[in-house]
Amino acid sequence: MFETPDELRSIQVLLDTSLAASSGHLQSIIRAGERTLDAEQVVRVCQGMCTLAIATVTRRGEPRISGADGHFLHGRWIVGTHRQAAKARHLAARPGISATFLRGEQLGIFTHGHAVPLNPEGTSSDPTWPTIRDYLVDHYDGDGDDPFWDESVWYRIDPTWMVAYSADPVGLLDREPPV
Repeated sequence: MFETPDELRSIQVLLDTSLAASSGHLQSIIRAGERTLDAEQVVRVCQGMCTLAIATVTRRGEPRISGADGHFLHGRWIVGTHRQAAKARHLAARPGISATFLRGEQLGIFTHGHAVPLNPEGTSSDPTWPTIRDYLVDHYDGDGDDPFWDESVWYRIDPTWMVAYSADPVGLLDREPPV
């Protein structure tokens, strides 16, 4: 777990305010205190690499979804892609992003926010990038000198809305995730 107590409190406030501002329909499915995860539970189920569905928008306003490796660090999703990928072009022009982490019918963490490039090409990187890069290189058992790192752009999703659903929060945390 990488989150500080302050980051956990911020995640909890985001989860609570997001669900409270959601539609009645969504609240009837994701029932507070019954089918929700709290901040600490979210952090527990988001350990390591999580496969996310990422939604971006084309210049014509058409939605596009693609898969991405997601890493939940300090209460934010970190996602990467090749610098020439369509989603990189979309995010450069329109940083609005949605990310979903699903595990069957047992887990759904839904996030909307803005993508902030951590290592933009040709400009200075975000101050958190060196630490995040070290984590990613270690996670992927990589070589920090591999051209992959120069060819990829990584983003932090600064969330404006997030809800976390589980049909069985206690049981979910007792089970190992499927491989």
